[in-house]
Amino acid sequence: MYDHFVITGAWWDHVDAVAIALVGPILRAHRATVTPVVRGWIDDPDPWRRRSSVIVQNGAKSHTDQALLSEAILANAGDTDFFLRKGIGWALREYAKTDPAWVRSFVDTHHDQLSPLSRQEATKHLR
Repeated sequence: MYDHFVITGAWWDHVDAVAIALVGPILRAHRATVTPVVRGWIDDPDPWRRRSSVIVQNGAKSHTDQALLSEAILANAGDTDFFLRKGIGWALREYAKTDPAWVRSFVDTHHDQLSPLSRQEATKHLR
């Protein structure tokens, strides 16, 4: 049902609410079942599914699956879509509130893969 909402909503405000407020808590509660779904979204042809895979853990704090976050970001880092690039930066900025050292290291390690917009958003509060 939520996948349908992401596809039919197809705009950032709707997709973000579905991904973060609806899918995110289910992911945290049922990792074994939902992680494969999110992984399937990572390289889906639909840009809103891909954005959802990147931002779904926003607000998860210490419950963030760093491997899943990294996988979603790196698989989409080269995409030129503004909303995807912004989402990557936003996801990193949100996680930086919990683990700023990890985000700094991630951005430094993948500097050339991340767009300037993604890097700027990710490090906005880390300066």
